[in-house]
Parts: sequence; structure tokens; C-alpha cells
Amino acid sequence: MSSTFTLSPLQTYPPPPVSTTSLPIPSSQSRSKATWIESLRSKTRSNQFREAISTYIEMTREGIPPDNFAFPAVLKAVAGLQDLSLGRQIHVHVFKYGYGSSSVTVANTLVNMYSKCGSNMWDVCKVFDRITQRDQVSWNSMIAALCRLEKWELALEAFRLMLYDNVEPSSFTLVSVTLACSNLTRREGLRLGKQVHGYTTRVGDWKTFTINALMAMYAKLGRLDDSKALFESFRDRDLVSWNTLISSLSQNDRFLEALLFLRVMVLEGMKPDGVTIASVLPACSHLEILDAGKEIHAYALRNDVLIDNSFVGSALVDMYCNCKQVESGRRVFDGISDRKIGLWNAMITGYAQNECDEEALLLFIEMEQDAGLCPNATTMASVVPACVRCKSFPDKEGIHGYVVKWGLERDRYVQNALMDMYSRMGRIEISKTIFDSMEVRDTVSWNTMITGYVISGRHSDALRLLREMQRLEEEKYRDYDDNIDEKQLSFKPNSITLMTVLPGCAALSALAKGKEIHAYAIRNMLATDVAVGSALVDMYAKSGCLNLARRVFDQMPIRNVITWNVIIMAYGMHGKGEEALELLENMAAAGASGEEVKPNVVTFIAIFAACSHSGMVEEGIDLFYRMKDNFGIEPAPDHYACVVDLLGRAGKVEEAYQLINRMPPEFDRAGAWSSLLGACRIHQNVEIGEIAAHNLLRLEPDVASHYVLLSNIYSSARLWDKATDVRRQMKEMGVRKEPGCSWIEFGDEIHKFVAGDGSHPQSEQLHGFLETLSERMRKEGYVPDTACVLHNVDEEEKETLLCGHSEKLAIAFGILNTPPGTTIRVAKNLRVCNDCHLATKFISKIVDREIILRDVKRFHHFRNGTCSCGDYW
Repeated sequence: MSSTFTLSPLQTYPPPPVSTTSLPIPSSQSRSKATWIESLRSKTRSNQFREAISTYIEMTREGIPPDNFAFPAVLKAVAGLQDLSLGRQIHVHVFKYGYGSSSVTVANTLVNMYSKCGSNMWDVCKVFDRITQRDQVSWNSMIAALCRLEKWELALEAFRLMLYDNVEPSSFTLVSVTLACSNLTRREGLRLGKQVHGYTTRVGDWKTFTINALMAMYAKLGRLDDSKALFESFRDRDLVSWNTLISSLSQNDRFLEALLFLRVMVLEGMKPDGVTIASVLPACSHLEILDAGKEIHAYALRNDVLIDNSFVGSALVDMYCNCKQVESGRRVFDGISDRKIGLWNAMITGYAQNECDEEALLLFIEMEQDAGLCPNATTMASVVPACVRCKSFPDKEGIHGYVVKWGLERDRYVQNALMDMYSRMGRIEISKTIFDSMEVRDTVSWNTMITGYVISGRHSDALRLLREMQRLEEEKYRDYDDNIDEKQLSFKPNSITLMTVLPGCAALSALAKGKEIHAYAIRNMLATDVAVGSALVDMYAKSGCLNLARRVFDQMPIRNVITWNVIIMAYGMHGKGEEALELLENMAAAGASGEEVKPNVVTFIAIFAACSHSGMVEEGIDLFYRMKDNFGIEPAPDHYACVVDLLGRAGKVEEAYQLINRMPPEFDRAGAWSSLLGACRIHQNVEIGEIAAHNLLRLEPDVASHYVLLSNIYSSARLWDKATDVRRQMKEMGVRKEPGCSWIEFGDEIHKFVAGDGSHPQSEQLHGFLETLSERMRKEGYVPDTACVLHNVDEEEKETLLCGHSEKLAIAFGILNTPPGTTIRVAKNLRVCNDCHLATKFISKIVDREIILRDVKRFHHFRNGTCSCGDYW
């Protein structure tokens, strides 16, 4: 007795009652039965399904009773049309003529029909369970049906029962079972899939379609090399074999291999089809190999692969847009008449990726209004970023409502886009709400949230989220659960994560965390990525480790212009102007020798800053006047601002003022006036300072630092009434001064201090330590520079205020909480004042520590009572 594959309590009952009036009852005979049935079967074999149905109706009308040859043919035709209602009517005829249980062939075809017509699983199971003598085809039909319904575990259970029933599996069985294995979790899928592979080897099943199914399974379960080894192990490869391998390589970011196998495929005489082209074009797209993409495009045109093929068209549009050839992508789009949603999405995404935002939105409107297509998640994931950037689209939040209207607000890709939108609008808390509500997060979700924190200046939150991301990744491998889909566990930090969060480490001078990230990058082979490498150079430089920054720079296999600019800026921040100029020469030489780098606008901003911090006035001025002739760079407003700073910092305030007057009239002068105002503050030039401030407040009335600098100039000159007037004006304008803040990394946390801060747990201890330290400093010759206190108070109160400056509190924290001899690294958001600079020199000598202080402009390395800046900053 055959085993019963029971999925629910079963009873033997006929199919649901259906009217039979639409299918005629036979009355008389005219042509022979064999002729009718052969005509019916012939039409079905030729995929003329509607004609086959008509033949069946005519045959029954002529009184020819259908039999176990007619029913399989007509049921296959019904399955081809996917007409469930008609299929149920044919099923009634099957029972009427007594073939419901007597013919296993008819029953097998019924199982196939119900599954292909979109019926539920129970209809399929009812038919299958009525088959008393199941053969190989019965089981194959049932397993294939369960796979079609995506009931993967049940398909494998059916396979087990088939073996228990002593029915030998065929190649068709193995293909279905392999498909089921590929849709399980990776561990379970591989465990069972290898067993299936072993079985095919034992029975010698080396049929091409079986091997193709195994290749696809290994690739989908993350064992691409096993898939590739299978491909290379047999010779009867067909087009599906090549397409499976090429698409698998492309989908796993092995783009060069995908292109290489396409070449081998052509050389072996195999002709690529639309699937091949659509699979390999993403390789050209991601590698931005435009010439190869054009060759493939030409092949598609010559071989009629592109004509009304929306999939190939979508891949071509994506390739051209990724290669910055948006107009070429649009020509491909316009040349295809049968535009499916995928093609529209490719073009909208292409526009959005290239920041052609108005074009993206107009095409989106055309897709809805003219083509009558409804947007899907892919559409909205591209439209949302375009809306954020597009100035002519003011209602940013409105697009969120539109997303909800279409029921797409739970889609992960749309959620990622919405998170990015709100963070760029400065509404990071809404981004966090969306992030917290996500049922499934991928790496992009984590990267988007981390980027949002970085954009918002919340670097500590960005680092905290990275730690959480790493913790969950570790738990994934430690507590792996076979029942969880690995797609839900996809949150491993990648190069985007690292290049996003490393600037946060740089901003916070979080050296320990930066080193941890560097180690992670090395372990995961991400350190050679040019973007990650550049971010590491920047992180080490801004954490005060210029030697480590240079070591990373020297070890990078590929450097772009950003990498060079970062290292030049690093040397400038550390006051090493000569080395920065030498790097500029090396950069120019590298470009001349064939590397794709040459100095750009940013390079010269970095160079002028380096000259400014090193007092290299003549060298900077000389370079300014020959940058156009020697390097082809036209001086821009930012370059003028840097040179004004260079002159002003050196005390050449009048020359700096004259340079601003010589700027082209169309240039924005705000940056230059700001540099001049800062120079007037350093050198206490009231007259020119007033001119600079007047121009600045006219151009940028809401910038607090302009008011503060002017007030400080007046206070330094003891013009207390004028200083008070400026502060009153500032208050009336609603402009708030940024408070001085310093921070230091200790353990896994960043400790922040504000001037006079009493909120830190160790505040009382820190203030007491500074008072004691101040006495020791006085004995060494320290005299507080009370001129730095820009308030009209007595000298004793000024000294008290100086003692509570934020950088002193941070340095005291470092001394008290780190072992003797440890380097102390402190960062500050404003320029370090004269008194703190003087005091830190004494502190470094008394406690025998190196103290590295980074202010808003540059680094100061204090050691044994001296500073690397030579008191020029």
C-alpha cells in the first residue's frame, strides 16, 4: 500500500460543485475519436492552448467521450492559460467519465494544473491524496507543485515520503529538490543540498539540467566557488549553464570573472541571449567599463536581443547611467516600446543617482499618469532621494505620505531612503524612529543611520551605533539560528560603514576606536579600499598621529586626489608646511608619470593652510600667483580667503585687506572677510577689524563668530562699551555664541568639558587638581595671561575664570585617569587661547607628559615645556 502524503485531515469527496453547462455533453459521433484526440494533443504540444480548448469543446459536442489521452492534453492547455475556473470544469468532466481515480496520468496532470493555475495548496493535496497507485510522475508533480507554491520544507518532506514509498527519483525530482534546498537557510540548505549532490553522483546523474540546478543552488547558498567548480567539471554545458554561472558571478560582485566567462562563452561558440546580456551588463555598470558595455549593446542590437526586451533595456539603462552617460541611457529607454516597470525604475534611478532630480520626478509623474503604472518599492526608493535634493519640490514630508498611500512604508529599501531624507532635513529623531521600527535591517540601514548621525554632528551616537552593529554581527555567528533567514542578519560593516564612521573618530579624536576600526578593515580586507584608506589617513592625522597617517598613506596601493589632499591637509594642520609643499610636488610628479591624480582646487586650499600655519608667507604668496600657469587652477574665493589668513596671521593685516579689495567683483568675499577679522583679533587691529566685521555682518548676519570676534577685539582694546553693544546686538538678532568645548577619549567613551563645567562626575576633583597644579606652575615661572579674559572683572576673578577653561579640565582629566607617561590627546572646538597655550607648556614639563591639543585650526604638540607651533598659531 502506498504511503499517504497527508497535510490535513482528509475525506474522500468530489470536487466542488461547478456548473457544467459551459462544457457540452457529447451527443453523436462524426470524425473518429483518434483524429480528435491527435488534433487536441498536437495543438497542446504546439502551445496553441486556446485552440486546444476549442478542439476539446468541439470534440465533446460531437459526442466523442474524452479519455486518459484527451484529459492530460486539455489539462496541460488549461495550465498554460492559467485558467483555474476552466480547470475546475474540466475536473468535473474527469470525474463524470470515471477517470478521477482510475488513471494516474490524468491525476498527475490535475496536480500540475492546480499548482500552475494559482490554486491553494489544499486543492493540490486533495488531488494527490486520491491517487491510489502513485508513480514517479505523481511524486514529481507534487514536489514541483509545492516548490511552485514556495512550500520548501513540505517539498522536501514529500521527497522523503517518495523514497519511503520506494519510488526512484528522476532528474526532474532532483531539480525540484535542489530548488527547495536553495531556499532554506544557508546551513540547512547546504547540509541537505550536499546530500542531494552526493545522491546524483552515486546514481551517475550527470544530466545538464541537474548540474545546472546544483550550480544555482550552491551559488544562492553562498558557495559560488563550488558552483564554479561544478560548471568546470562537465562538458555538456548549455546556454542555461553559462547564464547560471555568469549571473551568479555578477550577483556576488565578482564582475571581472563574469566578463571573463562571457568572453570564454563566445569563444566556445555559445551564443549569448537576453538573459546573458542582462546578467553581464551589471558587471560593466559596477566597474564603470563603458567601452565593454557599448560592445555588449552593439551585440544586442546586431542579434535582435534588445528589441522590446525590457530586461536587457533596464540593464543597459543602468549601465549607461552608472557610467555617467545619462543621455545614452535615456535614448535606450526611448527606443523600447514595451516598457515594463523595471525599465521605468532603471531610468528614474539613473536620473536620481546622477542628481538629475527634476528629470527623475518628471519621469515618475509620466510613469503614473501616461503609462498608468503603479510605483513599487524600487520606484519610491529612488524618488524619495530625488525629492529631498530637488529645490522645486518643497513638500519633502509629503512624499512620506505618498509612500504610506501605496502601502510601501514597511519596505526596507523605502525605509532606508526615508531615514536618509529626514537626517538630511535635520530631523534625525524621525530617522531614528524609522530605524527602530524596522523589522529587518540590512547593512544599508545601519550605514544610513550612522551617516545621519555624522551629518547631524552626533559623532558619539554614530560610534555607539557602530558598536551595536558589531555586537549583533558577533552574536549572529555565536548564536546562529537555523530558523532565521540570513537576509535578516545582513548587517556586517562594509567599506561604506567604515568611511562613514571614521570621520566621527576623527572629529572626536577617538584614536582607540579608530585603531579598532583599522584592525577590522585589515581583517576583512577593506583597508586597501581607496575610500577607507583615505578616511584612515584623515582619522590618524586628526587624532594627532601624523606618523601613522603617513604610514597608511605610503601603504595604500591606489591613491586618488582625495587621498593626496588629506595627507597634505594633515601636514598643514601639524604645522609642517615644507613637507606639505614636498607632497604637492610628489603629487604633481605622480600625475605626470601616469597616475590619475593631479592637484585640484582643494589641494591648494590645503597647501595655503599649511603655509599659513608654518609662517611660510613668501612661499604661499608665490604659489598663489603661479597656480594658474603652473597647475591650471584658477584662484577661487576660498583661495583668496586662505591667502588673507596667511598674510593676516603673519601680521600683514594691511596687505591682507588690500588683497580683498583686489578680488574679482563677482566673488563671494565672506570667507576672506572672516579670515581678516580673525587676524585683526590676533593682532588687535580695531580699525580694519571694524571694516571686516561691517562687511561680514552685512553678508552673514546670523553667524555668531563674527559678533564674538568683533566683541573680543573691542574687549582686548578695553573698549568695554563697544563690546557690550556688539553683544547686545547679537542678543537682539537671536544669535547664540557656540560655547568653548573640549573633549578627550578614555576607555570606550568620549568625555566632554565646557568652560567652568561642574556637571562631570569628577568636576570637584578636577578643579582641585588644577588649583594645586597652578601653584606648582607659578613656582616654575607661569604668570596667567589675564588678557584672555574678555570680561570687565578684577584680576583675581580673571585668574579663577582661566583655571576653568575647557581644555585645562580635559587635560587634568587625562592626567588623573591615565598611567604616567601616557600621551594625552585633547580636542577643542575653538581656537586655543594664549593662556591655555602657555599653561599647557608648563603642565607638559611638570607632569612629564606629551600633550597633543587640536583646536579648530591646527595641532599643538606640547613636550617638555615647548610647543610644536613655536608660539605661532
